[in-house]
Amino acid sequence: MHRQIWLVLLLLTYHYAFTQANIGQRTYAFRDSLRHRPVITEVWYPTEDTLQPADNGFSAFTRKPTVRNGRVPAGKWPLVMLSHGTGAGRLTLEWLAQALAENGFIVAAVDHYGNTYDNKIPLEFLKPWERPLDISVALTELLKDNDFQPYIDQRKIGAIGFSFGGFTVIALAGGEVNYTTLINYFKTTGRKELELPEFPGLAKYLDDTALTAGVKRAPALKDSRIKAFFAISPALGPGFTTKQQFKNIADPVYITGSQSDSIAPAKTNARHFHQLISNSGYYEFSGKTGHYVMLGEAIDEVKKEGPTLFVDDPTVNRHAVHLKVDSLAVEFFKKNL
Repeated sequence: MHRQIWLVLLLLTYHYAFTQANIGQRTYAFRDSLRHRPVITEVWYPTEDTLQPADNGFSAFTRKPTVRNGRVPAGKWPLVMLSHGTGAGRLTLEWLAQALAENGFIVAAVDHYGNTYDNKIPLEFLKPWERPLDISVALTELLKDNDFQPYIDQRKIGAIGFSFGGFTVIALAGGEVNYTTLINYFKTTGRKELELPEFPGLAKYLDDTALTAGVKRAPALKDSRIKAFFAISPALGPGFTTKQQFKNIADPVYITGSQSDSIAPAKTNARHFHQLISNSGYYEFSGKTGHYVMLGEAIDEVKKEGPTLFVDDPTVNRHAVHLKVDSLAVEFFKKNL
């Protein structure tokens, strides 16, 4: 009996100490030498280091201060790779990265070169295979890094992504997109879906010879080191038409969608993926919840400059949506990693 009491007290003490931990953050300038491509990577993680005055700087988004280059606590921690939406960036989903870090995960988000808000290259918006390769490169580099390799539990690696990043996650799980079907869709019935606020006029690049050549050389994208996959409002659903395209998925997949998503409509994307991927979990936000609700909570000045991205229908509480995604993702990864 006494031993049981001491065990409970020990666990409570650990829980208290852990929940009081801060979030560490650091940036890596990885590079893929084979593709001659930068893979800038941001990492968040639990740390017991103390916040410094310089850590509490200005941000255009709601966020918790992080300890820049804080130390990683001793032990082995699960790792979750994070892929942003098209035309966004590695910091776009910091709210999600921080929630995972607070629950005992190391989280690594990459900038997908040429497909970020500050570096827009048309073809990089149209080459889906580059993104999963970015994630795999960043994972390889982190597993070699002296500061993180000793603390990563290599048996517990997951991936999470939003929109184009949701597709990225499904491709890493083993989903095999039919590029010809996808391109034909965007040239015809899905042309409007390619008129993205982040880069209008993309459809005119669908016949680019470089894109055609890239499709022919596109490699397999499954990364067997990753064991659990969470896709938020995934895009590119029309590139998948049969369950056979998911025959190589053997690990858990969870998908979320939004009923009023006009960018990646749930019917042809999130729900569609769920129907085709056997045993996948699914949650759909109802009502007027749209696509960009998953972006960070912006300050008023930013909302005025970008209402399409940062202002929701009055019936939608962006913070509450984020909290729900946080809880779903944390539960999913704790169960499956």
